Amino acid sequence: MPTSDISEVLGEWKGYGIGMVKRHPPAKEGDPPLVWIELIRKADGPMVCSGCGGRCERYHDFEDREIRDLPIFEAQTRVSVQRFRVECPQCGPKLEELSWLEPYARVTRRLAESVARLCSVLPIKQVAAHYGLHWETVKRIDKAYLERTLGPVDLSRVEVLAMDEFAIQKGHRYATVFVEPRRKQVLWVCRGRSREDIRPFFNALSPQGRAGLKAVVMDMNGTYEEEVRAQCPTAEIVFDLFHVVAKYGREVIDRVRVDEANRLHEDRPARKIIKGSRWLLLRNRENVTRAEDQVRLSELLAANSKLATVYVLKDDLKALWDYRHRGYARDFWQAWYRRAVYSKIEPLKLFARRLKEKITGVLAHCRWPLHTSLLEGINNKIKVVKRMAYGFRDDAYFFLKIRAAFPGNP
Repeated sequence: MPTSDISEVLGEWKGYGIGMVKRHPPAKEGDPPLVWIELIRKADGPMVCSGCGGRCERYHDFEDREIRDLPIFEAQTRVSVQRFRVECPQCGPKLEELSWLEPYARVTRRLAESVARLCSVLPIKQVAAHYGLHWETVKRIDKAYLERTLGPVDLSRVEVLAMDEFAIQKGHRYATVFVEPRRKQVLWVCRGRSREDIRPFFNALSPQGRAGLKAVVMDMNGTYEEEVRAQCPTAEIVFDLFHVVAKYGREVIDRVRVDEANRLHEDRPARKIIKGSRWLLLRNRENVTRAEDQVRLSELLAANSKLATVYVLKDDLKALWDYRHRGYARDFWQAWYRRAVYSKIEPLKLFARRLKEKITGVLAHCRWPLHTSLLEGINNKIKVVKRMAYGFRDDAYFFLKIRAAFPGNP
C-alpha cells in the first residue's frame, strides 16, 4: 500500500509524510502493543509561523520530538517528528504552526480532544489508564480544553442571582457558587464564604451590572446579605423556603423534641419514643408513606401537645411561600407570628422573633418567586464531580468542571 494511502487510513498529519512504521509487542503481560511512526517533512509543503501566521521560506533549526497520538488497533501510538523553527521575517525564530499539533504539546490535537471528551464522563485516573498517559498530563489537557471552550463568563445580562455555599473539604472549608437561576447556569465559583471571598464576583459584574441586578436569592446568611446590600443596594434580597424550613427544623423541632425527652427522663418508654422520632418529625407529612410511620406520627402528635404545635406551625409556615400578593402574605405572616408568640414554647418564640427581623426578604418572594432548590441540585452534582476525582487539589480546575457541568440553557 502506498504511504499516501496509509496516511489516509491512519490519519492525516498535514505537512508530513510517513517514513518508517514499526509495531512492537507488549513489553510485559497486560501492557498494550506499541506502534512507532516516523514522519518526514514534505519538501514542497508551506511553512507557517506560529506567531504571526505568515508564510516562511526558510527554517532556523529543528529537533526530533516524540509525540503521542490516538491508539491504532489497540496499540499505543508514538510519532517521531522533526519539529522545525522557522525563520520568520516578522517574529524571528518561531515554531512552525501545525494544524494537528499545539506548539509545545507532546500529544496531537485529536488525542487531546479525545481525552477531554472522555474526562467529561470518567475520572482522570481511568482516562489516564485508558490512554497510558500520566495523571498530570490528562488533567492539564482537560483543564486547557475547559478554559478554551468555556471562555470568560458573560455577566452583562444578569438580572437575578442565586448564591449558596457548599463544602469543598473536610474541616468546615467552604466555597460559594453563583447561579443564574433562569438559565440554570453557574456563573462563578470561589473558595470561601466571607465578604472578601465573594467580592471579586461583584467586582467582575461592573458598576452597570451591579446596578442592573434586581434580585438575589440566598439562605439567611448575614455575610452574603451584607455584601449584596453594600454592592447592589437596589437589588432585593429573597430568602428561600428550603433554608428557612431547615432552620426551623434545627432550632425549633429538634430543640423541643430534646426538651420534651429530657422532661420525661423518668418515663423511659415515652422518652425513648420521643428521642427516636427526630427524622419522623422533620419529614413532611405527605412524605411519610409507610403505614407504621403514619401511625407512629399520629400517636406522637396526639400524646405531646408541644410537638404537635411546632409540627403544625411548620406546615403552616411553608404556606407563606405560596402567596403572590404581598399584602395577603403579610396578613398570613402576622397571624402565624401571633400563634407562635402566644404558644409559650420558647424555641418557637425565639425563632419567630428572629424571622420577623428578616421578614422583608421572605415577603420578597411574592415578587420574585425564586428559590435555591436548583442550587441544592447543583450542590449534589458538585459532590458527584468531587467524588469522581477523589477530591481536587486545583481549585481553578475544580471550578471549571463545575461550570462545565452547568453551562445553562440557551
